[in-house]
Amino acid sequence: MSKLFPTSTAGSLPKPSWLAEPEKLWSPWKLEGEELLNAKKDALLLSLKEQEAAGIDIISDGEQTRQHFVTTFIEHLSGVDFEKRQTVRIRNRYDASVPTVYDAVARTKPVFVEDAKFLRKHTKQAIKWALPGPMTMIDTLYDAHYKSREKLAWEFAKILNEEAKELEAAGVDIIQFDEPAFNVFFDEVNDWGIAALERAIEGLKCETAVHICYGYGIKANTDWKKTLGSEWRQYEESFPKLQQSKIDIISLECHNSHVPIDLIELIRGKKVMVGAIDVANHTVETPEEVANTLRKALKFVDADKLYPCTNCGMAPLPRDVARGKLHALSAGAEIIRKELA
Repeated sequence: MSKLFPTSTAGSLPKPSWLAEPEKLWSPWKLEGEELLNAKKDALLLSLKEQEAAGIDIISDGEQTRQHFVTTFIEHLSGVDFEKRQTVRIRNRYDASVPTVYDAVARTKPVFVEDAKFLRKHTKQAIKWALPGPMTMIDTLYDAHYKSREKLAWEFAKILNEEAKELEAAGVDIIQFDEPAFNVFFDEVNDWGIAALERAIEGLKCETAVHICYGYGIKANTDWKKTLGSEWRQYEESFPKLQQSKIDIISLECHNSHVPIDLIELIRGKKVMVGAIDVANHTVETPEEVANTLRKALKFVDADKLYPCTNCGMAPLPRDVARGKLHALSAGAEIIRKELA
């Protein structure tokens, strides 16, 4: 983008209470059938307008049409049984009842393409669309077919590539792959995780991003963070290889985290979406707090490659809190623009 410090969100935003129960992940829809389809479009438009009103430069769908950033995509694939469930450990952090892969996985139809076309029709601003990454997808399933995390990840990478190409054709400017699993499975990330990610972006002409973070602000994640010590150096494991990868943008958590900011030097040359908004509490940052996070990052990121962002998705937050945080993000970025001008 030509604008200095273009702002964006990591992905999800709170849903209106008439669509789903607020402040909750995997919240059931309150409507059905045609009514639900229309309500999702209304929520998509509302999310768009709230982002524009807050001064966000790169618009997302706010994930208004999906219950969860991973499972909604998987629901549309064949080879996965959502009725036959098993309990697995999610990112070595908490147990969850997950669907079973019982046969070869395949994408029989587009998943988010119509939503992307709808969003593109209603805004002239740049659009970023988030998809789950291959490694994070396999971590939310019980695999009774491939019986190999790597094989299943490569199958998902091919499927994601199909979806990404159609999203690009629908007018999406940046396609982001969410890979919180990159902060957990370090050996797999370097052995085949980044290679699978590159398979997912193969042939794309639009910009691509990978979002790595410490997860939503839910108790399982915040409890896990307490075990990480005074310095969170997980990015150190994947950054050197990501710096050499074909991914254009790396999105990460910074504000209120214990990530040593100098780790960003390891991805020098890449565009960086710097998380300057904490999604794990209800306190709305001041613009100056946002600006201070960005100032720190500017020591290790070239100004034309720094994109102010949120740490992660904001779906579990109250809408007024999320709205306030978006306004703070834009105002903080504007402070830094004026300083550099």
